[in-house]
Amino acid sequence: MPTPGFPPNTLDSEGDPIWISELASDDPDHTLHVVTGLLPAEALEALGAEPQRIHPCELPASKPNEWTSLPGAALGTDPGTSATLLAGRIGAWTFVYDDSGSATSHDDTILLSANGRSAATSTYSTNANAVVTYAVNGCRLAWIDLDQLDLGADLPDMPSELRAAFDAAGVFEFEDAEPGEPDYAVGMRAVCALAGLVCTLGDLRRTPLLITAFE
Repeated sequence: MPTPGFPPNTLDSEGDPIWISELASDDPDHTLHVVTGLLPAEALEALGAEPQRIHPCELPASKPNEWTSLPGAALGTDPGTSATLLAGRIGAWTFVYDDSGSATSHDDTILLSANGRSAATSTYSTNANAVVTYAVNGCRLAWIDLDQLDLGADLPDMPSELRAAFDAAGVFEFEDAEPGEPDYAVGMRAVCALAGLVCTLGDLRRTPLLITAFE
């Protein structure tokens, strides 16, 4: 299998984890953080969210238009007016999804990983800028520009847990891609594989979620 860590029903037609693409707007700028050792509310507060603005979330059945993410629809925010952060916990890892891609950043990976924790961040922008960072105990151990990623050359130098995540993410093969050439969704797959977030939107709907607007 080209993406060994992901059963067929967990990826969309472009290789993105399906729960992320179904949360996102149609042309997303977005960021995914994962962290051990923090509850969802704690992770949101660590990223700068105001505690009084954090609320339980039940995701709506659908998005109102192509520019609105599902978390944005849950809050009723207009696209471009504010970011929406959605957080939950599956297994040992907490995730925070930033539907704006700009309210939080890769600098937050270091902050989230403080005090012995592990954290990773994956970003993807509309102009196909995609980056993965990984940090442990407040120290950044990897910063990977997926446009420059050479799996054969770069995998051996990654921390073992991140290398295993990229192995699980594999390569989503496109018709015009060179054999073994990494695709731009590999970052989101790797971070999901690292945190065990191999799931569907239905799985997410059965998980307690927290949400906040973030300006």
